[in-house]
Amino acid sequence: MLSPKSTEIVRATLPAVGGAIGEITPLFYDKLFAAHPELLRDLFNRGNQANGTQQQALAGSIAAFATALLEHPGTRPDAMLARIAHKHVSLGIAPEQYRVVHLHLFAAIAEVLGEAVTEEVAAAWDEVYWLMANALIALEARLYEQAGAAAGDVFRPYRVTGRIEETAEVTTFLVQPLDGRPLPDARPGQYVSVRTELADGARQIRQYSLSGHPDDALQFSVKRVTGDPDGEVSHHLHHHARVGTTLMVGAPCGDVTLDEGTSPVLLASAGIGCTPMTGMLSHLAATGSHRRVIAVHADRSEATHAFRSDLLQLTEKLPDAVAHIWYEQPEGDWPADRTGYADLSRIGIPAGTTAYLCGPLPFLRAARTQLLAAGVAAADIHYEVFGPDLWLGQDA
Repeated sequence: MLSPKSTEIVRATLPAVGGAIGEITPLFYDKLFAAHPELLRDLFNRGNQANGTQQQALAGSIAAFATALLEHPGTRPDAMLARIAHKHVSLGIAPEQYRVVHLHLFAAIAEVLGEAVTEEVAAAWDEVYWLMANALIALEARLYEQAGAAAGDVFRPYRVTGRIEETAEVTTFLVQPLDGRPLPDARPGQYVSVRTELADGARQIRQYSLSGHPDDALQFSVKRVTGDPDGEVSHHLHHHARVGTTLMVGAPCGDVTLDEGTSPVLLASAGIGCTPMTGMLSHLAATGSHRRVIAVHADRSEATHAFRSDLLQLTEKLPDAVAHIWYEQPEGDWPADRTGYADLSRIGIPAGTTAYLCGPLPFLRAARTQLLAAGVAAADIHYEVFGPDLWLGQDA
């Protein structure tokens, strides 16, 4: 909880800080990487830095945390903190790195806001920062303990034992640990980090969802990212990670996981968002679940739809499951009412449904709006987004 004095100062200065956060965060990263170039080389996603999405995500989380402290004094935004903590552990963030971030973040704030940052203002925002940082450090310590890893040390060597070309863009990898230790526990919906050494010596890290749960391996799937810029790690894995290749893989992380209840469950995805949904669906089928299951997927076409056969086979295997598929550019004789974008308002959704969503932000926003209109409780709608979470802290 913020002290009374800091609460009033933060309340008064939040509009100015929030309004300038778009200038503060790029300057912060410039200062951070100038002092510690190894962080950009080996920790931060260079693609997200290049396109600015990481800066937007950081700005959103800081503003959201400060707003939560003001609007809900005495409580903590645990859902937001849990998401960040899982991502930090997947990257191997250690407690001492919070002091490095603090140094350069506050230097950027002072440079952008100038004389407005008095000693009192700096002290109030310092309190906000360390409330957030210490809460994350505590959450991350528990996650490291659960993973059986020292803080910051989550990567283990794995050998690629299988490789499946799902589509022209998506490849599934099966990996087994080389250190003689058992496979880590993983929950349906979680992801693993893969640390890859690239041609320039950088050791870049990316997260990939667990798309299945075989007994003797971790299974994750990688879409080859094309765009501005192209995905350097995804391209590297597609071209170089063959059976026998050694990869450095982190502990399974992620706070959006399938609950073990008996309520109806909706798994809705678009594009490569099908990977965690396939992992959840495979778990339901493997455990012989009798839950009502509604699986929804939207894609460009049948050719780009990874795990299409898995979706159909797994829903067929479950005693009370149904699949709904939409294609934007269908091939052959495809129903007109399933052409275009997924429309959850046209599906009968049982009362008490728990929903899990994964896909691009426009899909997530549309799906959440349709589910709320159908009577699904906001607390029962969970989402996973790949890359920096630009939805975090926003009124979705």
